[in-house]
Amino acid sequence: MCLGVPVQVIEDRGFMALCRGRGGEVEVNMMLVGPQEPGTWLVNFLGTAREVMTEDDAQKANSALDALEAVLNGEDNVDRFFPDLTGHAT
Repeated sequence: MCLGVPVQVIEDRGFMALCRGRGGEVEVNMMLVGPQEPGTWLVNFLGTAREVMTEDDAQKANSALDALEAVLNGEDNVDRFFPDLTGHAT
C-alpha cells in the first residue's frame, strides 16, 4: 500500500524541491504542482508532489499517520490523534 505523505518545501530546485517530512529530507519532483516557495506543504506520493496542501491539512494528515503507527504498535485507542473528530484535546 502506498500513501501520500505531507512534506514541507525547504528549497526550490526548479523541477525538483528539497523537502522535509516524516522520514527526514527528500527530493521531490515538482512537475505536477510547479515551483513552490519554501514553507509550502505538499502531498508527496512516491517522490512526486501531487498537490499543495495547507499547514492545517498537513497536521491532520500527520496525525492520521501517527494513529496508524500507534495501531501497528498495538494501541487500540487512537481518539487523541483526531481531536477535530472526537472533541478530545491533544
